[in-house]
Amino acid sequence: MQTSLRSAFNAAFTNARYERYTAALRASLGCEPGFRIAETPAFFSRELATRCATAAREIVAQLARPEVRPELARAVPAAFAGHDASALPQFAVVDFAIARAADGSLEPRLVELQGFPSLLAFEVLQSDAWLRELGDVPEIDAALVPWFGDLDRASFLALAQRTIVGDADPAETVLFDIDPPSQKTACDFAATERLFGVAACDPRETYVRGRRLYRRDAAGRERRVARIYNRIVGDELARGGASVLPFDLQDGLDVTWAPHPRWFWAWSKASLPALDHPASPRTRLLSEVDGVPDDLSRRYVLKPLFSFAGSGVNVHPTEDDLRAIPVSQRSGWCLQEKIEYAPALEAPDGGGGVKVEVRVMLLRPDDASELLPATNLCRLSRGDMIGVDYNRDRAWVGSSIGLWPATEG
Repeated sequence: MQTSLRSAFNAAFTNARYERYTAALRASLGCEPGFRIAETPAFFSRELATRCATAAREIVAQLARPEVRPELARAVPAAFAGHDASALPQFAVVDFAIARAADGSLEPRLVELQGFPSLLAFEVLQSDAWLRELGDVPEIDAALVPWFGDLDRASFLALAQRTIVGDADPAETVLFDIDPPSQKTACDFAATERLFGVAACDPRETYVRGRRLYRRDAAGRERRVARIYNRIVGDELARGGASVLPFDLQDGLDVTWAPHPRWFWAWSKASLPALDHPASPRTRLLSEVDGVPDDLSRRYVLKPLFSFAGSGVNVHPTEDDLRAIPVSQRSGWCLQEKIEYAPALEAPDGGGGVKVEVRVMLLRPDDASELLPATNLCRLSRGDMIGVDYNRDRAWVGSSIGLWPATEG
């Protein structure tokens, strides 16, 4: 991590600064985030940020290989295969634990990935709020960014607009989620409408006429839905079935998905066994594990393939836990070698180091041939679990963003 920035921030931290930052963030969103906001950004060295982006790009390139596509497609339930000509999703996220390498340096270690979007718009406003707040912190005089590669705020917004909206009219583009106001990520939906002109819509509010999809906007006017920015978590869609979508994905409606629901399953924890990358710990489907591995509880994590936000993850599995999963369901679970998060972020409250997980968010406009690492979010934790739903009774944990110097030096 960037130790000089961390030292400067910690020396200047006060609860009043945190309250001022969160108030500014809420004001820019126009609503309250549905999760805890951490007291600090995560200050990365530019070298570590680049390592994360490079690893993410290499990992998704492995999933894009033509020879592995049929294997990954088998993870997609038949009901959600649908009509989709894209060879790659428009969005992917790759989550890395910040861990300690053998030589003592910090390195990214793959936790999981998904062919699915994340809090793109929210993170723009979160980084805006932090950068404004950091402007009066002594000794933080470097230009800091949350963007990977050569992107800046303007070019990121242009890239995100091309990926979310494409060549459609923003008024004919909707963000799909189930009961959007009730979602913990509703703050991102508000930011998406503010930044990109795309409103959130419950799919149950849409209707089909011919081969086209329609909805009523906030003013009651009929609007065509030509493009869907899909934010429906796949397992929620599967549980809701026909009650969620008022049409069949096999119908071939004249609408473009970004991304199509099938990518939630194809690029998921089910794809981890196909990876061969230095940042990726060994992962096996439970159905392919013979016997009980040595030091099961200490060395492995047991995960359901199709959960979200850490739901169902067992970080201390036992032999009884494995036996409790019926043989018919074991292909829906994986064993992953445990990653030791480094307590890499030094907090000034005396509570010890904080673990950092960074999500690299990759985007691919319809006319692009590969996914580009664009921005990030971070989750800070002092417990076994990393998601923002955990450690709510602790400080210096929750939703954050990685910032690093815009240039070397």
